[in-house]
Amino acid sequence: MPGLVDLSDFAAEADGVAKIVLESVQELLLKLALQMTRDNYETRRERQRQGVQLAKIAGKYAARIPDTTTHQRIVALCGAGYTIKRTAELARCSQSQVKRIWAEHRATTKL
Repeated sequence: MPGLVDLSDFAAEADGVAKIVLESVQELLLKLALQMTRDNYETRRERQRQGVQLAKIAGKYAARIPDTTTHQRIVALCGAGYTIKRTAELARCSQSQVKRIWAEHRATTKL
């Protein structure tokens, strides 16, 4: 990768204290890069959340419209006794979506 500092070759050739220092610096650089990456990720997530919040306030943010046809198919298949896996296959969706829709359906029918 461009810009990546790798001291492992130097550390492999070094002896004694120099080897220890080079390995320590290499580990420090790796930890620093990982922390910078994590901070960047967190910053982007926070800015995205703020942008969505501002768009909602301005009335410009609309969540994705649910596919009611697929939801009805999932409820019908689960209600007919099909397994989560088989329902997902027949409804052409993920198992996690089947679980979520079925749980929502059960929660609303219990009320």
